Amino acid sequence: MSGSLASIYSNVSYSLALHAKAITQLQEQTSTGNRVNRASDSPSEAYRILGLNTQHRALDGYLENAVELIGTLEISSTILENMASELSSVETLLTQIVGGVYDKEGQKRIADKINSTLEQLMSLANTKHANQYLFSGSSTSTAPYAVEYANGQIVGVTYQGSNEARRVDVAPAVDIAAYHAGDDVFRVDRRQSPVILGNTGVQAGTGTSNIRGDVWMTVEHDGANYRISIDEGATFFTVPAGGDPNQAITDSRTGRVLYVDTTSIQSTGVDLVRVPGTYDVFGTLISLRDMLNNDRDVPVQELLGYVDECVKAVKEVRDLLIQANVTTGSKIGFLNTLKDTLENMQFDTEDETTRLQEADIAQIAIDLSRREILYQMSLSVAGKLMTLSLLDFI
Repeated sequence: MSGSLASIYSNVSYSLALHAKAITQLQEQTSTGNRVNRASDSPSEAYRILGLNTQHRALDGYLENAVELIGTLEISSTILENMASELSSVETLLTQIVGGVYDKEGQKRIADKINSTLEQLMSLANTKHANQYLFSGSSTSTAPYAVEYANGQIVGVTYQGSNEARRVDVAPAVDIAAYHAGDDVFRVDRRQSPVILGNTGVQAGTGTSNIRGDVWMTVEHDGANYRISIDEGATFFTVPAGGDPNQAITDSRTGRVLYVDTTSIQSTGVDLVRVPGTYDVFGTLISLRDMLNNDRDVPVQELLGYVDECVKAVKEVRDLLIQANVTTGSKIGFLNTLKDTLENMQFDTEDETTRLQEADIAQIAIDLSRREILYQMSLSVAGKLMTLSLLDFI
């Protein structure tokens, strides 16, 4: 006898256990529909499936971000388009005023219309979507603009949001600015030299002024010297004898400075100081409304000249909004393309996972049938081996 009965029994038991294990595994694959149910079934494929599942979850997160941002940017685009349209209407009305279409009472009505437009644009700039402010940059929980009222009208607008846009991840190593910084969208930042319009003889100085938009400059004479103010008379700066080619005039309300050349000053009056490239949507409308109300009693022809110049300011901020809307539209187009790409990648990931994990039921049925036959044959052989006795070897 080549081996003991004990070794025969061990070998038979081991072979039957292998067949039973294989049958159990095939039955489990049939019931679950998966070829890999645990890491031990196929370590290399299980590792690959785990990686694909992680990739699928990441793609799902990116896809969700992209869809959400498309909605957010579409709302922002609509707001910018509406604001640009309102400014275009204001520009048309101003052109008609300069052309003499409206009399003094008509100008007052246009001032009221501009005030209503200002209120509307202010509300649009402070729009929230999904409980987040659209134009507050990364500070999406803070209203972008604080408004100061006097006599029932807006007299000041201050940006209080973040100077940095909020960026959101939409793909691996790809993020996009979805929540704009309002100070970038609604204010031009291409400062040019100040332009002084009026008859006082004061000219722009050579220093670098930091005032913005339109500023009214009041020139008075106290009987001995000329005095200049750019803060509605809150503070005056005395012009030295003979003037100063680069005199600094400070606005006590904002701390901003205007440098003027007073060597050619010749009369008192109110001049309009314009700083092209620094206009913002709200300050421009406030200035225009006050100009048309003409509380400073500027002569009509001089006022019309100022209004004609301010049409350029309206066009400046309208062009800024149009450019912002074009940029927003480009982002929407990019995100739509990216969304399609992410969906395709997600489909490919699901397809590969399915290919690795799902079982071929037809093949499993064949394998299970073969294993059961082998198991029955093994049981038959084992039964014969286990019936051997010492008499069989005598």
